[in-house]
Amino acid sequence: MPKYNKLVRDRIPEIIAENGQTYHVKKLEEEDYLVELRRKAQEELNEYFESSKTNEAIEELADVLEVIYALGQVHGVEPAELEKIRRLKAERRGRFAKKLFLLDVEEGKA
Repeated sequence: MPKYNKLVRDRIPEIIAENGQTYHVKKLEEEDYLVELRRKAQEELNEYFESSKTNEAIEELADVLEVIYALGQVHGVEPAELEKIRRLKAERRGRFAKKLFLLDVEEGKA
């Protein structure tokens, strides 16, 4: 029997049961949930980095976004509020659309 020991999406146990398989899960306490969400975020980012096709990359980015929304909720912010914060920060500091790569900054020229 394969061991997974990882955070999964809510419907995964249902899907496993529909396939005629038996599973075991436990509900995480908040502290452990945050640890596992952070681990899941890293896992999803790694899967994005390893994707070689655009459609795979997009699927992995959607997974990353789902984990980010869950992390936001742990910290008390809903996806809409997180998006509002992102927009405000983009207005203040910009986005990444210009593809700028900062090489260096000279000190003392104020």
